[in-house]
Amino acid sequence: MVTRVSTDESGRSVNLTEGSLLRPLIALSLPIVASQLLQVMYNLADTFWVGRLGQNAVTALSLSLPFVFLMISLGGGLTVAGTVLVSQNTGAGNTERVSHVAGQTIAFVSLVSIGLAAIGFVLSPVLLPLIGGSAEAETIRLAVVYTRIIFVGVIFMFGFQIFQALLRGYGDTVTPMYLMGASVTMNILLDPILILGFKDNLIFELLDDAPLLGDLSWIDTLPYLTSPEWLHNLPFLDVNFLALQADLFAATGFAGMGVTGAAVATVVSRGVAAMIGFWLVFSGRLELTVSLSDLWLELETVKKIIDIGVPTAAEQSANSLAYTVMTSLAAMVSGPAVAAYGIGNRINTFVFLPAVGLARGTETAVGQNLGAEKNDRAKRAVLLSTGIVAVVFGLVSVLVFLLARPLVTVFIPGDPTVISLGTDYFKIIGPTYVFMGAFQVINAGFRGAGSTRTAMAFSIVSQWGVRIPPTYLLITVVGIGATGVWGGIAFSHIAAAAAVGVWYVYGDWADNVLDDDEPGEGVAADDQAADPKEHGSSDEAAIDD
Repeated sequence: MVTRVSTDESGRSVNLTEGSLLRPLIALSLPIVASQLLQVMYNLADTFWVGRLGQNAVTALSLSLPFVFLMISLGGGLTVAGTVLVSQNTGAGNTERVSHVAGQTIAFVSLVSIGLAAIGFVLSPVLLPLIGGSAEAETIRLAVVYTRIIFVGVIFMFGFQIFQALLRGYGDTVTPMYLMGASVTMNILLDPILILGFKDNLIFELLDDAPLLGDLSWIDTLPYLTSPEWLHNLPFLDVNFLALQADLFAATGFAGMGVTGAAVATVVSRGVAAMIGFWLVFSGRLELTVSLSDLWLELETVKKIIDIGVPTAAEQSANSLAYTVMTSLAAMVSGPAVAAYGIGNRINTFVFLPAVGLARGTETAVGQNLGAEKNDRAKRAVLLSTGIVAVVFGLVSVLVFLLARPLVTVFIPGDPTVISLGTDYFKIIGPTYVFMGAFQVINAGFRGAGSTRTAMAFSIVSQWGVRIPPTYLLITVVGIGATGVWGGIAFSHIAAAAAVGVWYVYGDWADNVLDDDEPGEGVAADDQAADPKEHGSSDEAAIDD
């Protein structure tokens, strides 16, 4: 067995196959949490600024996101194949194969994304009215415009997903975090301008009222400055932002693009991040390096990507479709229920950060350890992550329950109906966050083992088996409206966690690893247990190119 060094020269890649598990697992997961936090800031910035446009605009985003997620998941799930192949080859010390499978993942998933973008663009005006249910015609129109612009730039979203997945498999989660930070910063700067323009834009009011910008009296209070007059003359401090806004509007007549502006800001900021990421990979500035020759698709490797990635793509697509159906169920209740559901889900993306970070870190930990033939250590990684997430979410549940109303009010002030529904959402779902976190982490362990079919099955059951049917019954039979939607989600968290917990204890998921291949032909994933006659014992499995 070959074991690589603990970190690369930059100290960014993490080896999870030796020594203590806790420290490297946290070192790997924290940058993922930070990246996801930045992703949430992306979403919250859109929601905040679009919320200034009113309920129709917020509802339009809520309607479009499920469809966008569905199409992106069809290809985005394939990037998990890159994580699995890179992580298990890294754990086994097959460094040459790492570059090959990374290049193949980039090429194949990029081609898939182009096809999905075309399909999404064409189907948007057909499917969004079906999702919208009782939504107003103007809301549907806004949703179609937003969705089509996103699909025009969807290849950039896929590109950044690929970059993150490959480096995560290698053990480098810091570099993607930096790029995500740059992308989010650009999005936050573009959002208020493109959405609201230079007329009645809240950002100019906020800047004008900022203590360090609008009112310069604070300069005179600075200690150790006998002549602070020169500070008053700095051009970036002495600005009347309200007057600047009026001048800009007079010069351009730009009053903002509304919901369209949010979509354009997202595409531009993601596009810049994706291009920088690929430049880093192809220029040799990272230890994980890909050459142009690695992009030439080879049938055997593509088959392996499909074998591993398609179940995850199906899993993510089923989840996204379930989100679409849940949005439609909320629409059966009322328009305000859809808005509350959309706001709740966006806030949940922030709440769920610890689970997302630990889940993705667990995928890499399991993959590297199974590649290094350390099955028991892979199981301990899953158990350790589950314990961490249980403690964290115990605290988060209490905070969300107590702060439910203020959280919702931030995103749609002045609409008491949506605020009331959103408050109920968090008071019902919040106490079940611990179960949701446990489900995410344990199922990620199955996925990191290459047992993507098992992970897919549990994920589909969690949505289509124990969430959608109970929710529909609570709405139509019991007749409790939006409370039925929130109750169905809470029930699914508990039931899904119980199911994966049983399989973790009694299932053979840790034997589902990348099997031995013919020399030089890479690796493949299979959901069948490793043959003891091949590997010497039922616990051993390795990658051997």
